[in-house]
Amino acid sequence: MSLGALYVVSGPSGAGKSTVCKLVRERLGINLSISATSRKPRNGEQEGVDYFFITAEEFERKIKNDDFLEYANVHGNYYGTLKSEVEERLKRGEKVLLEIDVQGGVQVKNKFPEANLIFFKTANKEELEKRLRGRNTDSEEVIQARLKNSLKELEYESKYDRVIINNEIEQACNDLISIIENGVK
Repeated sequence: MSLGALYVVSGPSGAGKSTVCKLVRERLGINLSISATSRKPRNGEQEGVDYFFITAEEFERKIKNDDFLEYANVHGNYYGTLKSEVEERLKRGEKVLLEIDVQGGVQVKNKFPEANLIFFKTANKEELEKRLRGRNTDSEEVIQARLKNSLKELEYESKYDRVIINNEIEQACNDLISIIENGVK
């Protein structure tokens, strides 16, 4: 049986990663890898479907045991991708698509050099700001923080194998599908 392949998509908020990844997963029949978190489940979330919910102590034990491909502490809660989840799927020959932050992407590449890292971005900062404002979900303070953070995230672009400039969703989907189907590095 052939091993699967791991694809990691990262980039600034507003670059369209989530939208494109959702469409590509639907079109190619790729399941999302389920992350672990130490936060409490939100209303309607299910164990093993939305996340693996574990205590902070259990998460820290797993960190010490090197059980994560990547992890981060976000707003006081841990989030991470379990190695076992990804490795099991790869052994079955599946293609695995992770949508994680840029630091997590670099962590994955360090632990799993065969991973294909794909960086999403917009054509320019003005387009990114337009998209963030167009969501109508964030305060001005949050938008400014996301824009400031995006400048830091853009510094990671050179650490990625491929870059997709998401000017148009359908083209970005086709670009990502081409990378996944053709194994293009």
